[in-house]
Amino acid sequence: MANCESEYNQIFDDLKDKLQVSRVDDRNGDHENVGPNPLIPANYITKNMHVLSRKNRAAVLVCIFGGQDGQLRVILTRRSMKLSSHPGDVALPGGKMDEGDVDDSATALREAMEEIGLDPGLVRVVANLQPFISSNLLTVVPVIGLLSSVEDFKPVLNVDEVDTIFDAPLEMFLEEEGRHKCLEKEWGDWKYACHVFDFESEQGNFLVGGLTASILIQAASIIYQRSPSFNQNLQDFSQLQWTLNSAK
Repeated sequence: MANCESEYNQIFDDLKDKLQVSRVDDRNGDHENVGPNPLIPANYITKNMHVLSRKNRAAVLVCIFGGQDGQLRVILTRRSMKLSSHPGDVALPGGKMDEGDVDDSATALREAMEEIGLDPGLVRVVANLQPFISSNLLTVVPVIGLLSSVEDFKPVLNVDEVDTIFDAPLEMFLEEEGRHKCLEKEWGDWKYACHVFDFESEQGNFLVGGLTASILIQAASIIYQRSPSFNQNLQDFSQLQWTLNSAK
């Protein structure tokens, strides 16, 4: 057990070193250089600030743990078919910010507890990524958390929101190897990339795409400190929106 704890402490320390905190304007919680997200941004981490405006804001939990094979793995869900928004899609635990949420981490941890029964006390939040923009134009903040004792996590699914829970190797979101494809889509007069990963697990076959795939590509790029093996010349939807917003 001591060796396991030592291994996870080393993972924590390594990730904290990699996740450099960028500057935030303390006066209003706005991010400096939020701007169009480059493919691997220089300032890609934000402080977990008190949020003044909760309108159209959401957060997701990128919950990482060490698998038995030594790989870093991330927890994913498949959304319930009962939901009106994106039913059946693969997603990270998360959702819209509530009035009682003091910051983005609070939102992500609360939603993970509500959706899959993940006790916030088991998760060590180490960083927030810069915001993404979803297809319904929500500002979505990915919160990176480490699950040090996966054995203590006993999933309890909220069947109204989640059909299935599974995990995937984080590094796979940097690899092509036949499981990645890039779809070219249009938004008005603009084209953007939609990355999709085909993943097979004991729980079934899953397609991880859209915003979830984009977030995991960036998280993996930061943590492993390398670019994906596939072409990223075309911006994804979130990057396109940042570009258009900055041009206004």
